[in-house]
Parts: sequence; C-alpha cells; structure tokens
Amino acid sequence: MRRVRFQARGHENVIAKHRTTVEITTEAHLTREGTCIIGVQSDRALSEIPPEIKTLVRSEKTEIILRLKAANLTEIITGKGHPGLRYSDKVSMVARKSSFVCERTLMVSADKAASDLNRSFVDTLKDSGVLIECELLFITE
Repeated sequence: MRRVRFQARGHENVIAKHRTTVEITTEAHLTREGTCIIGVQSDRALSEIPPEIKTLVRSEKTEIILRLKAANLTEIITGKGHPGLRYSDKVSMVARKSSFVCERTLMVSADKAASDLNRSFVDTLKDSGVLIECELLFITE
C-alpha cells in the first residue's frame, strides 16, 4: 500500500451537487457552476504524485481510496485504477463514477460523486477557513 497526503481548503461556493464526479483543485477561485468541486487551494496536483504510484494506478486491480477529513467529519471515496490514467494535470484531480479517463482523472468507478457526500460534510466545506485533510491510499493485490 502506498499513501499520499495533502491539504485543500473549503470555499463558500461549494455546492457538491454533481452526480458523477468529485473534484479537488489547486485553484483558489470557485464559481457556483463548479458543482463537482469540493476543495480548493490543494497543495498537491496529480502531476506531483510520485512516479511509482503513477505506475500502480495503471492497473485495474489497484484500489484507490480518497479519505477526506474536515472539522470532525470524514468522507471516503473508493474507486479503481485504469490503464489510461496518467496523473499529468497540474490543477485538478477528479474521481469519476464512470470509466472516462483524461489527464485530470484520479480514479474511475468511484463509489461516490459530489452529490453522494453527506450534506453535513458539504456544509462544513462551505467555510473558506476550513482545512480539508486529504489522504490517498493505493492498494494493490
């Protein structure tokens, strides 16, 4: 198992209504149209993930877990690797319920999208002062 930790921040415009994706971005600005974005000002981009992990995620047998903690609340999103994952984006990481892959894709076949997150957790993320402790776990057979 490999682990990567990073932090992001909440934002007053977090809506978390998107039905197929969850996104964390390094950008500081968020409009109400970014319905999948749950965290801004991330201190890590996909392109900064270590090379050995970038190799692991190209296997469909790799389980990818994103654990998010804000205030006293935790959300966990679980998905899979995919041969097309490249982890090259310098701005966003996106967990997808679908199998669509692009440079921003963190995981496919995710068990949750933004709209599936606990609403108390989402309300916490609407505070621009809240720190989101993020942990990625990469589990291989």
